[in-house]
Amino acid sequence: MKACAVSILVAVVILSLFAATVAAEERIVVGRISRLELATRTFSVTDGMGTGWNFKVDEGSGIELSTLEVGDRVEVRIARATPLNMISAADVLRKGDSVTLSGGY
Repeated sequence: MKACAVSILVAVVILSLFAATVAAEERIVVGRISRLELATRTFSVTDGMGTGWNFKVDEGSGIELSTLEVGDRVEVRIARATPLNMISAADVLRKGDSVTLSGGY
C-alpha cells in the first residue's frame, strides 16, 4: 500500500513539474496574414497547417501594423505564457510581444 501511495505521489510531482514547464513557455505562430484591420488594430494569421489565429494589438505594445500587408509571412511571438485553455478568440499583443516579417513558404 505504501509503495502505491509513493508511486502516485511521484507521478503527481512529475506531472506538476511538466505542466509548469509547458505553461511557462512563450508561444510563436508563423504564417501568412490573412486579414488586417488597421482601424481596430486586429489581424489574423493562417499558419502552415491552415489554422487561423486572431490577434488584437494593444496601443502600448510598440507593434506597428501599418508596415504589414495581407499576404506577408510573419512570426508572431507572445512573450508571456498563455495556457492553451486560456487562449481567447483574439489574443492581445502587449509590450514585449512582437510581429516580424519572416521568409519562407
